[in-house]
Amino acid sequence: QVQLVESGGGLVQAGDSLRLSCIASGRPFSDYAMGWFRQAPGKEREFVAAITRAGTRTEYATSVRRRFAVSRDNAKNTAWLQMNVLTPEDTATYFCAAHVTVTGALLLSEKDYNYWGQGTQVTVSS
Repeated sequence: QVQLVESGGGLVQAGDSLRLSCIASGRPFSDYAMGWFRQAPGKEREFVAAITRAGTRTEYATSVRRRFAVSRDNAKNTAWLQMNVLTPEDTATYFCAAHVTVTGALLLSEKDYNYWGQGTQVTVSS
């Protein structure tokens, strides 16, 4: 049974930073390609960032590129999403997702992922 647990969300002001964490269990963490998605009220869930199994490649949505950074430590079973220069438009529930794979693929679509966390709320005030 694969479980993902996010943490680190909260209420911050515009320009602040937050770091989200995602701890996985159930399989060796290095088996997972990881992704971060977000869903704002009334909107569809959207891709934010992705990282390969080994952490050697990353990809970002245009809206967060150069502000957000995804990373992972396979020894700690943890992935992070460092979010800087937050704006009210970043307000959403953030989800981490995992896909068991043997390749070094970057997965950008939510349809690619098998497992999801429960989400953590990020609220950015202006």
